[in-house]
Amino acid sequence: MKLERHSPSALNLFCAAPALYVLERIVGLRQPVGSPAHRGTAVEDGITHGLMNPAADIGDCVAVALKKYDTISALSADKRREDYRATIPEMVKTGLEELRPYGVPSKCQGFVEWRPEGLSAPIVGYFDYEWEQHGVLVDLKTTEKLPSSIKIPHARQVALYTQSDNIDARLTYCTPKKRATYRLENVREHRNALHQIALRVEKFLSLSDDPEFFKSITAPDYESFYWGGPARQIGFEHWKF
Repeated sequence: MKLERHSPSALNLFCAAPALYVLERIVGLRQPVGSPAHRGTAVEDGITHGLMNPAADIGDCVAVALKKYDTISALSADKRREDYRATIPEMVKTGLEELRPYGVPSKCQGFVEWRPEGLSAPIVGYFDYEWEQHGVLVDLKTTEKLPSSIKIPHARQVALYTQSDNIDARLTYCTPKKRATYRLENVREHRNALHQIALRVEKFLSLSDDPEFFKSITAPDYESFYWGGPARQIGFEHWKF
């Protein structure tokens, strides 16, 4: 079984929950996106609007974010949909306070493709913001609690975007109440980890072309948050335990 491309999110999923990787990427049953992810997309839209239009009022940026959230979450059955919506205005505000001092980005949603030695498929992704004039690249993350440092899966992801040692890569985390930006250290080590994971994914996929085989050599951990929502029931149906 072959892939056309790898993504940091898929590679991180393979590390954290191999059975769910099988369900989503091999069986083809992608899990629905929840309200936290919808909120992240909406907050990013509002912040991007404010960064690209420095004179834009915060209220206008919030309106952009709320419109996006209402559109993409319209069919959501999540009982906390409105709770997540209520946190969007403050997240847009704090995100702009954190990132507007950099100026207008030279690029948003920039595509990156990396073809390291030994891989049959490239690793690809999109970074959020680049300020070429400062040599700074920033990826934005929305979360409930502010981490004290960059999370390892995020470090791997952003390491993909830093193909040059001259780039100062950073992660900006926004919560409903706080925000912080951290510089990515040990870039080469994190990029190498991404490469090594991708090599293992390709070896794993080379074992068979039959999705049933991959289910037979993996086991879901239903205690993991990865198996929340409908994924748990789907897992029972496919693994039979």
